[in-house]
Amino acid sequence: MKHYLIAGIGGTLAGLLLTTQLAGPIAAQGVGGNGSVYEQLDMFGNVFEQVRGQYVEETDPKELIEAAINGMLQSLDPHSSFLPADDYADMQTQTRGSFGGLGIEVGQEDGLVKVIAPMDDTPADEAGVEAGDFITHVDGEPLMGLTLDQSVDLMRGPVGSEVTITVLREGEQEPFDIKIVRDTIKLTAVKGRVEGHAVVLRVATFNDETISSLEEDLAAAVEELGGIENVTGFVLDLRNNPGGLLDQAIFVSDAFLDRGEIVSTRGRTPDESERWNARPGDLAEGKPIVVLINRGSASASEIVTGALQDHRRAIVVGEKSFGKGSVQTVLPVTSDSAMRLTTARYYTPSGRSIQALGINPDIIVAQPSSPPPEDEDEDGPRTESSFISSEADLRGALNNDSYSDEERRQLEEEAAEVEATAKLREEDYQLAYAIDILKGLAAVDFRAEDVMPAETPAVTGEDSGTEDAPSSDAGEDAEDAGSETTDAPAGTDAQ
Repeated sequence: MKHYLIAGIGGTLAGLLLTTQLAGPIAAQGVGGNGSVYEQLDMFGNVFEQVRGQYVEETDPKELIEAAINGMLQSLDPHSSFLPADDYADMQTQTRGSFGGLGIEVGQEDGLVKVIAPMDDTPADEAGVEAGDFITHVDGEPLMGLTLDQSVDLMRGPVGSEVTITVLREGEQEPFDIKIVRDTIKLTAVKGRVEGHAVVLRVATFNDETISSLEEDLAAAVEELGGIENVTGFVLDLRNNPGGLLDQAIFVSDAFLDRGEIVSTRGRTPDESERWNARPGDLAEGKPIVVLINRGSASASEIVTGALQDHRRAIVVGEKSFGKGSVQTVLPVTSDSAMRLTTARYYTPSGRSIQALGINPDIIVAQPSSPPPEDEDEDGPRTESSFISSEADLRGALNNDSYSDEERRQLEEEAAEVEATAKLREEDYQLAYAIDILKGLAAVDFRAEDVMPAETPAVTGEDSGTEDAPSSDAGEDAEDAGSETTDAPAGTDAQ
């Protein structure tokens, strides 16, 4: 039976994926001193009949059974759940990159709904929802005491309708409301751009389009700069990336690694363990890489970060990641329903599990919550007249004729780049910091082969076999390929 594997974040896309399913026949094994499995199932049947016959209101048997299944799965861990027909269809749509909702990944922490990450260019992102926010009310209705699935249901609604969420945010004295208009969410997996002589690759999610988009955007940016020899390095921006398909995380890691292990997964038994290795070829051609992460970087994002960090292929900058280190398998139960079941843990090349710990950056750089306040009346300039600030501003100053016109033009371009990076600090301090690092590495002629070990770092624990990274042209959907995914909580959006 075909199935997905998901190494997801612990939570549910507010508004998308919510359920789980059963799989396979139940073995008649003993259950300690409580009797056989069959006796326990008889007890369940008796309770079910009593509820159906004696409860004060008429009940729907299908809903009762699904609720029982979901309760069983959710008792295991925060990431296992039942996916009825609608939610299963939503999940399949999500991995293809388009769905309806608010555009936030949510989980549950201490009974509260927590935002794992807002998605780029979605209604939630534009409305100012931030990773780490706690949602306490939806349209005035409190979420305390509700399951994550029930909370997500409240956030669902027709495209174009408005919803008001009440948010608790660290550093804010009181909760506040955010109004969001639901919309169809079209995820752009990768956005590439040029900053000075650095190539910035913003990876927002790991869906079916991620590796192909990354290859296209990287090639376009390198061409814009006139070739790889003109590139100082690459910034791989994984901030607020909640995860996605495991095979895509492997593809992206492999794109920048020439050799060595990428990730391994270890299940309940040794034969359920797997390992993926990189193949020769580096899209960055040895140029330095900086990976940006924050507390909204989870699952697949952490796999990529861990692989590049362990192989010393990239410098990791930002804040500690989310810490989602388990793999969920989506197992079909019926023709239109499924369940998400935690089946393995994943490990970085050095053998470390980041479950509940996250990945610590090599250089911690916190993003300022907001730019410094400006008071135009008191602090702003009171005149548009310019004043002397350098030798060149002095009337009659001597010209510097030691440079040719071409050398002077190059100096002016370099100065403009420095000024552009300085201005970028006001918009995105972490990204500006990453670009400064690339400039420093370029100044000392850094190459990846100077630091990458000749051998794959030793993997602790049992040997799980060796498998090459899947080829990047294997573009089939996860459900067709039996691929693993490192998706966020049982869902990826608040709809």
